[in-house]
Amino acid sequence: MSTNNHFYLRDNTKVLGNSQLSDKAKERILLAKAPHTIDAYESDWNDFVDWCTYKKASYYPASPETISNYINDLADYAKANTISRRISAISENFNAAGLAENPCTSPLVKQALRGIRRLKGTYQQGKTPVLLEDLIDIIEGMPKWDIPPIVQIRDKAILLIGFMGAFRRSEISALRLENISFSPKGMEIFIANSKADQEGQGAVVAIPYIDDERLCAVLAVRKWLQVSQITSGPLFRGFTKSMSLRKTALSDKSIADIVKKYIALIGLDPSMYGAHSLRHGFATTAAAYGIEERNIMRQTRHHSVNMVRRYINEANKFVDNPITSIFNQRIHR
Repeated sequence: MSTNNHFYLRDNTKVLGNSQLSDKAKERILLAKAPHTIDAYESDWNDFVDWCTYKKASYYPASPETISNYINDLADYAKANTISRRISAISENFNAAGLAENPCTSPLVKQALRGIRRLKGTYQQGKTPVLLEDLIDIIEGMPKWDIPPIVQIRDKAILLIGFMGAFRRSEISALRLENISFSPKGMEIFIANSKADQEGQGAVVAIPYIDDERLCAVLAVRKWLQVSQITSGPLFRGFTKSMSLRKTALSDKSIADIVKKYIALIGLDPSMYGAHSLRHGFATTAAAYGIEERNIMRQTRHHSVNMVRRYINEANKFVDNPITSIFNQRIHR
């Protein structure tokens, strides 16, 4: 652990040195935050430290005034939800340090946050969804593009499983053959850990066979397993320069790059898309086809209806649009 910048969320000495805790309790307390969460908190804390260093302000301890000034400078370019996440990370680090008074909980900081939310709003645009029509264009275009056949087979499986399973990019990257079971009806994929599953309970995502073989994720994965000859370990892997298969999994960034590559090939702006576009695209497409909220949530594993309803509103914004109704009536008068 490095304490040069007072990041304490990796410091487990207090827990490990607590003689009143059993070994089992210590082990589970240390599992309270996922490693990627701590990584994200450290990145946010480092940003705060850099700002304080530039402004010649103390970051440890920090005053409520310093934090309020920081988030207001941050508000010049960051979204309200990003600012809230930064405050959360800074606050968690102060708690881990054992400070008697956490400056992030002061009324001054809370008022500053409230003012920023009123100024900026909390709506997040997010990445543009890859809709079913986009996916069809990509699948139909693959044979025309100068991409090695084995890469096409892998990428087709990634795109279809990402869309049909409504997976996050980290979930796609973490898929292992041991997580998948096939049946006459399709395949079941066990997700051991995900962003929304902080308790580590896991979830099973079912993907059935579909009649349109071009778009069948189950057949695409079977074809990938056949040509790659993977028998265990990471499901999706990269290639060496000599086109031999690597043993390690593709990173989540590589998943995003694959989405962007094919989006560009069908003539769309790749900067507007990412790996989350597959998950977003499934939910938006399902909403456009009138699928019930609870069925969409079962596939996407959302715990709140708010995000799913946002997808539904997005899908329906041109359906029964008042402008269309006005001018259709005007034409037929």
